Amino acid sequence: MHEDLRRRALESGKTTSRKARSKQASRESSKPASRVASRVASRDVSDDEDGAGNLSDDTAQSINSIDALLEADDLNDQTPDVVKQQLADSITNLLDRKGSNNKSREESLQTYVACLTSHLLGDVLYGHVPALLAAFGKSVKAETSEKEATLALRAIALTAISFSDDTIYESVSATLLRAISDSQSNAVKTAAIYSLGICLTFGGADEAEISDKLSYLQEIASTDGAFVDADDSSDVVTAALQSYGLLATLIEDLEAESEDAVAVFLDQLDSAAVKVQVAAGENIALLYEKSYTPREEDDASSSDEQTADGDDSDDDESPGDPDLVKRYNAFHNTPEVLDKVTALSSLSTKSMGRRDKKQLHQAFASIAMTIQNPRVRLQTHSSSRMTVRIHKEGEMRVDHWWKLMRLHAIRRLLAGGFVNHYYEGNKKVLDTLPLIMRDTGVPAPTSPRRTVASNKAAKGRYRDSRRFVSGEMGELA
Repeated sequence: MHEDLRRRALESGKTTSRKARSKQASRESSKPASRVASRVASRDVSDDEDGAGNLSDDTAQSINSIDALLEADDLNDQTPDVVKQQLADSITNLLDRKGSNNKSREESLQTYVACLTSHLLGDVLYGHVPALLAAFGKSVKAETSEKEATLALRAIALTAISFSDDTIYESVSATLLRAISDSQSNAVKTAAIYSLGICLTFGGADEAEISDKLSYLQEIASTDGAFVDADDSSDVVTAALQSYGLLATLIEDLEAESEDAVAVFLDQLDSAAVKVQVAAGENIALLYEKSYTPREEDDASSSDEQTADGDDSDDDESPGDPDLVKRYNAFHNTPEVLDKVTALSSLSTKSMGRRDKKQLHQAFASIAMTIQNPRVRLQTHSSSRMTVRIHKEGEMRVDHWWKLMRLHAIRRLLAGGFVNHYYEGNKKVLDTLPLIMRDTGVPAPTSPRRTVASNKAAKGRYRDSRRFVSGEMGELA
């Protein structure tokens, strides 16, 4: 399974929407670099991400079976103390640029990325963050190699999610935007877009700045990447769409933006790249979900609302939450949207591989259900709710599109270390995707890994005292 996921993460292709195919010529996008295989001593960081970040079979399986992720042979092989020392050494090397060269910086960045991916180690960064961000910025600007630049961009994002500092976004925004617009490598542009989304989310950006960058990402998608000189790059467009989805979950009211955004995403459903189609479709579903919010005391009753807007989806026999109220039209022509996503949920062409076909059908079956009746929020093609389970301590129902968008973004960054960051109390992760605790009074569970009992205590991965943030997150409709 891991090899399949890695192969999918390395796949690239041109996103050719209907609008893009009408262009007479487009510059061939550069091939994205292979994903860096970060190592910490004998430990390989697992890149158990799904590439397109969608409701494919692999993604649904990983969402429903996080426990299986814990049992992977290459996860959690080092204790936090060991990794802390390796991280400290890499920081020393990164800050001593005078005696470094490209290869040594790549190695130090690889170690830094692997360490922060694997565990919550923000305390090791204390006192070094400004200097580290400056060093990462130099690697990005110089772009001595594609590998060094992409690793530095990932290091920036990992710093933002690991260390509490509301000035991180302000410190790195110019560097990230310059890399997106000026880099000659589409792999660097893609990494910079993902890093921009993470830094906006966790690095102290205000709502006005987030809203501004939503428009920026939308422009990248609407021009098929041409806005940042990445014409028809499926990787760049997918990164822009997925980052838009993450940032849109942070804005309470998108009524003013919804019409134009849905129009852009609707056009991207004609893309030749399945990952672009799925990312665009998920954004459409999110915007429809956000057009409904919980009923308030001064709202009309459900029967009055049904009479007023002709919407009978809150009927007792209709699925979904009847206490969700439609606030605005996500798009002026919902039948057009529904026809298009429904067609994609059953699309079959000889040129499409079986994996892509399955991915497309499962994703758009869920998307179609939400567009047809936003009150059902997110459901899988089998109408069963997805649940993230962190072994025996807590669980999170992935029953909203905003939850899925955030889950995708965090898992893209933390990969297999996602579970450790939960266990070790990463407040940023927990605040973004809070668990509902089953029973906070029970002792901490033993390791779910299939190791002998005598080795479990030595691993140092599970603590008797948990720092989970419990309770329900407020609705972000």
